[in-house]
Amino acid sequence: MQTLASNTSRVLLFSLAVLLFLYNIPTCVLGAASQPKSLHFSKNGEFKILQVADMHYSNGKSTPCLDVLPSQMAHCSDLNTSAFINRMIQAENPDFIAFTGDNIFGFDSKDSTASLNEAFATAIASNIPWAAVLGNHDQEGSLPRDGVMKHIVGMKNTLSQFNPEAHIIDGFGNYNLEVKGVIGTGFENKSVLNLYFLDSGDYSTVPTIPGYGWIKPSQQLWFQRTSEKLQKAYTSKPLAQKGPAPGLVYFHIPLPEFASFDSSNFTGVKQEGISSASVNSGFFSTMLSTGDVKAVFTGHDHVNDFCGELDGIHLCYAGGFGYHAYGLAGWSRRARVVVASLDKTAKGGWGVVKTIKTWKRLDNRHLSTIDAEILYSKGSAGFYLFYVLSAAAIVAAFVERNKLVEFEQWVEQSSFNISQLVDIKLLDWLREVDYMILNPTRFKQQQECQISFKAYR
Repeated sequence: MQTLASNTSRVLLFSLAVLLFLYNIPTCVLGAASQPKSLHFSKNGEFKILQVADMHYSNGKSTPCLDVLPSQMAHCSDLNTSAFINRMIQAENPDFIAFTGDNIFGFDSKDSTASLNEAFATAIASNIPWAAVLGNHDQEGSLPRDGVMKHIVGMKNTLSQFNPEAHIIDGFGNYNLEVKGVIGTGFENKSVLNLYFLDSGDYSTVPTIPGYGWIKPSQQLWFQRTSEKLQKAYTSKPLAQKGPAPGLVYFHIPLPEFASFDSSNFTGVKQEGISSASVNSGFFSTMLSTGDVKAVFTGHDHVNDFCGELDGIHLCYAGGFGYHAYGLAGWSRRARVVVASLDKTAKGGWGVVKTIKTWKRLDNRHLSTIDAEILYSKGSAGFYLFYVLSAAAIVAAFVERNKLVEFEQWVEQSSFNISQLVDIKLLDWLREVDYMILNPTRFKQQQECQISFKAYR
């Protein structure tokens, strides 16, 4: 009896110790039981993503802000970053939040676990599903890189994953999420939008290659196989589709291809160099080969916030979000919003993705919206053809009078924004065909004007 009583006491004491231990763990760490199971488009046929890049969270109220106006400095801290997240959630009501690395600034953090808990606390409190990838600063504190990702995966409401099962892969935090159609429709169990998350690394581990990390061949192989699997499912019954579902890719360090743009062919600003890896790993070509990626979203370079299109893929920065991250005094912290909208079916229900649009919000008094643009439009070839041929007829009328310059001025000044309507840079197209129309051997007055064109998407 004495032994039984002794054992019972030990069990009770152990149970009490476990309860006390659990009681003292922040609730955001104990998230496994409340993980959201899947993502779906909302009943209004939209799926909205808030991208948060480079929070650089450290120690909360005691962490000073960087690169803000003198009038802001006295009362500015990490709490301003949290307040900005809350403002964005209240204003945009996103369906999902994507954190694209440098979530904490490990070097300044006293305790990486505490910093991570505080950094994501506002998102967690909103009960909105979220996911994160790592940047180059997350692991510089008290947790190693794999430890940071493991902690994130265990947090409440997150869909983050440590790595795909049954794959030998570089990095930590390579995974994909499927966004299915509206519940109650034929597409509720079919992914109509695919989100890919990859670990772009921190710094090169090759002694002869300086600089930042890059997406490795093992990650690219996983990406290709995942894309193939998703495309096979999308083009198979039930409700088999003819082409792949659009894909969006999130990681931290921009690809070398981000340097392909200048102010004439992107939307937004470029105020610093492109801090990509010093080697090109070929991931852009890998994405091109799969054929489903419509846009890539990164962070890392805080005072770049542009989107540019290269070979049908939009390469987009979010712009710096966090107040303990470097920036430019007087240049507002910002966030990127992406909205995918579904097409209406013949019976009036919701079908597959029709458009993907994006804009940015500034953390100023009015939470200003800037740089709205279309990243993807489904089945628009006929739409383009109609409007481009209409434009061609107008061009011909102007050209007959040798007034192409006046036409360009009319387009630029017109309240009827043709360039946005057809989702092409009409003036760029006009300049391309300019030589064909005005070339004497190809154009004669009183003859029909035939224009060869390429509609850019």
